[in-house]
Amino acid sequence: MKIPLQITFRGIPHSDAVEARIREKAAKLERFSSDIMSCRVAVEAEHHHHHQGNLYHIRIDITTPHKELAISKEHYDKQAHEDIYVAIRDAFNAAGRQLEDYVRIKRGDVKTHELKNT
Repeated sequence: MKIPLQITFRGIPHSDAVEARIREKAAKLERFSSDIMSCRVAVEAEHHHHHQGNLYHIRIDITTPHKELAISKEHYDKQAHEDIYVAIRDAFNAAGRQLEDYVRIKRGDVKTHELKNT
């Protein structure tokens, strides 16, 4: 990455362990594309509810020379995202898939379907 990784915590205190995991996952994104110019990660905790723990929301913004990717993993499976590390894993898995798609399109590997006249 040309610009250092930026990590922001909102609604939760800074955690060195969480930051280390994010840095580890962000470094692995460069396997998918070497043109990542910048990566910003926001870690947010929603308010504590009586029947469940905090729910975590991870947003990743990746800038490449040709496209900006925004990955926002909401808590679709609320149980899974009560664990911040699961939320981070899911968000970075989604980021990896989007980067793979970006690289395929850039290389021209994406199939196009011809329209048939009927």
